[in-house]
Amino acid sequence: QVQLVESGGGLVQAGGSLRLSCAASGSIYRINVMGWYRQAPGNQRELVASIRSDGSPNYAASVKDRFTISRDNAKNTVYLQMNNLEPEDTAVYYCNYNARIYSTRDYWGQGTQVTVSS
Repeated sequence: QVQLVESGGGLVQAGGSLRLSCAASGSIYRINVMGWYRQAPGNQRELVASIRSDGSPNYAASVKDRFTISRDNAKNTVYLQMNNLEPEDTAVYYCNYNARIYSTRDYWGQGTQVTVSS
């Protein structure tokens, strides 16, 4: 089992910044992928960014150049620095953990609300 605890959401004006954090605990595999997904009302959950345990990042086209994902493997924590936020970034952001070479199961955090006002 893996538990994910997120923090850092909130309300910000367009053009502002927020930093999300997600700490994983439990049975953490050494080789894994952690990432952030988001879901706005009426929309499907979509990938925002992910990062492998070797540090390789992957970004959705809509956030590339504005968001930066990073991780601290010693703390099993992933971060999402979000700059130049837009109203379209408003959503509930969910942390995700998976270790597909060991298990097909995905783990999810409880979600944190990000609201960007225009």
